[in-house]
Amino acid sequence: MKVYGIQADLLWEDKHANFAKIRTLLDNEKIQADSLIVLPETFATGFSMNLKATTRNEPDQTASFLSALAKDKSCWVTGGLVEPDTDGQIGINRSLSFSPVGQKLCSYGKIHPAAFFGEDKVHKPGDRVEVFPLNDFMVCPLVCYDLRFPELFRIGMQMGANLFIVIACWPKARIDHWVSLLKARAIENQAYVVGVNRAGSDSETEFGGRSLVIDPMGKFLADAGTEESVTQAELDLNRLNAWREKFPVLKHARPDFLPGIR
Repeated sequence: MKVYGIQADLLWEDKHANFAKIRTLLDNEKIQADSLIVLPETFATGFSMNLKATTRNEPDQTASFLSALAKDKSCWVTGGLVEPDTDGQIGINRSLSFSPVGQKLCSYGKIHPAAFFGEDKVHKPGDRVEVFPLNDFMVCPLVCYDLRFPELFRIGMQMGANLFIVIACWPKARIDHWVSLLKARAIENQAYVVGVNRAGSDSETEFGGRSLVIDPMGKFLADAGTEESVTQAELDLNRLNAWREKFPVLKHARPDFLPGIR
């Protein structure tokens, strides 16, 4: 299966401009049908803590864009947004995924809002790890700061995940952590990891790019570098299964030390 990572330089709190930018980046590529397209965390607004800007008309506005994009490209699509909680006083940072017919497959709430940026003050944490089938893969979506918590990945693996999608607005100052942790999660879970970060900067933060596709043995299949770009790679489930069979480390994990599935 082909995967495309859209490493966009996002415009601050301008949803229509960011939707147009994503469309332009994809229209400049020959996108293969039945592929996976991944957009960054909060791609419609940038990593803003302004709930009036991020949650207005959500989740309908950004979800409608993602659904239409999936149908137009006949692809699976994952991307991030902030939607209001039921009382409207706090947001939820989510990763949404859609099928090639535009059907919503998964709405994952970021379990670890980034307290370093004050995100925990405006975004309610998610309460469960999610997985969903995508062709013959089982996907576990996660968001940015979640990458620092390996127990989430291990729970996803226990639920059957063999493909992890991590969407992010990860700062350049700690981009080495992003690269190292993505590679570690692929190796320790014998899974493909697709990490899609944004490029560029906003008024407070410079972002690192380095969107990556990593195979179950830790090999980099794609590296977007630091500039705005579309990166692509091929995922091979047979190769993944063969590696898990040849080197069955997951079968050797002691069940009494595994995190519980929630």
